[in-house]
Amino acid sequence: MSDSCNRRQFLHSLAGGSLLLPGLLAPLLAEDARQDPLSPKRSHFPGRAKQVIFLFSTGGVSHLDTFDFKPKLLQMDSGSMVPGGGLSRDQKKLLRPQWAFRPGGRSGTLVSDVFPHLREQMDEIAMINSMKSDDNEHFQATLAIHTGSFFFSRPSLGSWVSYGLGTLNQNLPSFVVIAPHLPYAGTQVFANDFLPAYHQGTRVVPGPEPIPDLAKRSRVAGLQEAELGLAGAFDRRYLKDNGNDSELAARIQSYETAFRMQTEAPDAFDLGKESDETLRLYGLDRAKPQGYAWQCLVARRLIERGVRFVELIDTGASGNWDAHGDIKAYNGLAKNIDRPIAGLIQDLKRRGMLDETLIVWTTEFGRTPGEDAPGGRGHHGAVFSSWMAGGGVKRGFTYGKSDDIGSRVEENQVHVHDFHATILHLLGFDHTKLTYRHAGRDFRLTDVHGSVVKELLA
Repeated sequence: MSDSCNRRQFLHSLAGGSLLLPGLLAPLLAEDARQDPLSPKRSHFPGRAKQVIFLFSTGGVSHLDTFDFKPKLLQMDSGSMVPGGGLSRDQKKLLRPQWAFRPGGRSGTLVSDVFPHLREQMDEIAMINSMKSDDNEHFQATLAIHTGSFFFSRPSLGSWVSYGLGTLNQNLPSFVVIAPHLPYAGTQVFANDFLPAYHQGTRVVPGPEPIPDLAKRSRVAGLQEAELGLAGAFDRRYLKDNGNDSELAARIQSYETAFRMQTEAPDAFDLGKESDETLRLYGLDRAKPQGYAWQCLVARRLIERGVRFVELIDTGASGNWDAHGDIKAYNGLAKNIDRPIAGLIQDLKRRGMLDETLIVWTTEFGRTPGEDAPGGRGHHGAVFSSWMAGGGVKRGFTYGKSDDIGSRVEENQVHVHDFHATILHLLGFDHTKLTYRHAGRDFRLTDVHGSVVKELLA
């Protein structure tokens, strides 16, 4: 439970202090010699990455205005019609990229002026300009990029990683989601579904109390330990007498993790010991530690303390990236995340953590080359951009290509299932063998699809 008092020690002390309890608790003490289900596990083969920071920008970020430079769109005037008719809904004319693109780093990867700080980190990044989703609607596409399923609730990527690898720190959850607001598909993006409940993501909301009710409520020394220890003892006896109840077992584990978090989690969220130089790197104001910069720095602190999978959900300072009417809204949205993400990459690298930490940035789909409303773009799953850094991926590398106007994949398609298969491979898993038996069949993150994109591997 804590450094000074774990559950077994508590039960021994409780049994020794009562005439009635020793006989009652003795069988439970023997039963308690079990392995923590979240203890570190071996992957199928040595993985290059040990932990993941998953950055998700909700709303469908336009690849055409960020990472996928299309000079042909610049050459066409704003009245040019979309070749072959509308690509989505009722597109009428092409929309030029709204920002200039410039090369970043020695690799020369082209990135638009909307991300000037991130552009400087392109030598650490493997850019994918040939992502493919099967759906143009937010809910389904968001669900798929997180779970591999477009229409049915399934365990999230973070839950699969927790299930496969466990955690490196039993005093913190294995899977943490930092989300000021929920994205499309809501809590399903970090749900465990049919996996045991202790693999569900623990949501953190930036603010004075990131995890509600974390502080100890009892002022009587040892009372909370006694309550949880005794309840846990009887719960385990029930499990033994009535067969395996996975939900109850998961609930027991969740309570024990929550108790241990009271010791370590407050320190993880306390940025007071971070240097002024580190705060500047993320663009964080010590007087007002908030926003996406807070999320990124806390992600580094959680990874540093052994959390296996951290997801940061970017819903924007004043909305999300669903720019149907005015793509220029990206100026504010990008400013919120550009410097913090660049700072996160630099911070992990200088601490020697980037090689074993896989950073993934993605959105649910891209935007159309044609206008939706004047000055805006529609939903577009046929092609979009994502990127990875650290954790065994090639650096300063661009993979895949869309056609001349960014409407379809032209070379080296990376489907959502391929994306997931590659992430699991970097963690040391054969995605076809990381399975869980449910309802009479073996399920996996990639269902019956997916291929590892070996060209992305360092």
